[in-house]
Amino acid sequence: MKKTLITILAALATFASQAQNIQVHYDFGRTFYSSEQPDRQKVTITLEHFKADRLGSWYYFVDVDVKSKGATGAYTEISREFNFKQNSPFAAHIEFNGGLNLAGSFQNAALAGVAYNWHNSDFTRTWSLQALYKQHFKSGDLKAVEGFQLTTVWGMEFLNRKLTFSGFIDLWNGYIPSWKADGTQKKGLIFATEPQLWYNFSKHFSAGTEVEISNNFIYHSASTTTTFYVNPTLAVKFTL
Repeated sequence: MKKTLITILAALATFASQAQNIQVHYDFGRTFYSSEQPDRQKVTITLEHFKADRLGSWYYFVDVDVKSKGATGAYTEISREFNFKQNSPFAAHIEFNGGLNLAGSFQNAALAGVAYNWHNSDFTRTWSLQALYKQHFKSGDLKAVEGFQLTTVWGMEFLNRKLTFSGFIDLWNGYIPSWKADGTQKKGLIFATEPQLWYNFSKHFSAGTEVEISNNFIYHSASTTTTFYVNPTLAVKFTL
């Protein structure tokens, strides 16, 4: 499940003030980690939307995981930024993360903090740096926990906008998604990044790849000590 795009505001500015796209990713994670991730989804469908206005911007995405038996989980992030003043790179940032899967609910979270956003004159280079307070809410056996999150997001276009390189890096603290035989939960640092590379056949259709690189991010059982994963995809994207 992507944390993806995931918190991404500035990278979508390359599409101008408003953009919406649908992505379909075929995930190779269960092939590369057949013992550690035997139940990982084969396909993830992502809908994301960005809109800038005079006060700041809105951004959200929804990931839906699909297996042979149908949709098995959905995860969303929605955020709002308010510019401190017109043409200022600084903005106040608020966000909600959460979702559901067949096993129950994710540990939903609310975030608030500040962002620094930058772009060049034609929006072919963009990046954002966010420093956020993160409040995880109680979910099942997981207690509510306070923490922080650092996020950077980038977007770069090359070859007359034929190639797009974009993605994010997140670092936060909270409960590590693992199962312990004695029922205890461990807190720690969690890292995730999802660089994407797209070839844009037109302004409406792209094909490419995403690579999910993470540590302490993916659920694992007590029978494995693996915490670091590299899960690539092949994908198509339709920009509306």
